[in-house]
Amino acid sequence: MRKFPEQCLIARYYCSLARVSISLLPDFFASRLPGTLDEVENAVNVAESNSLEEAAEIVRPDLLYPFNVRWLERRIRLVKEGLVIIAGLFPDILYPDLESFRQWLGCEKVLCTLRAKAAAHLHSIPRIVGLVPP
Repeated sequence: MRKFPEQCLIARYYCSLARVSISLLPDFFASRLPGTLDEVENAVNVAESNSLEEAAEIVRPDLLYPFNVRWLERRIRLVKEGLVIIAGLFPDILYPDLESFRQWLGCEKVLCTLRAKAAAHLHSIPRIVGLVPP
């Protein structure tokens, strides 16, 4: 069973001039995807150490076979896209994968740390880490 924070209220503001609402997303939530950045990162870590089908069964046993694999593939693709773009911002990175970023940053939670490190570029980084509007 997946565990979520008990209740997390996200502040939303309405701009009457632009006729849009703006949410203030906490740093630990994934952008435009349900769940936290840690949950996404854990799923990708499991996928890197197992086959895709095994990883999907480990991470989402509550979903049927084709759906849990698609669920996991989507997260892997979004994390890889984000890491490639962020690696272009920091030339010290040799290879855009979670382990390279983990070594470079010296931390275990890569996605949360990258959101803080690349704060000036969040609107050009794809969803999950970045805040690109739809």
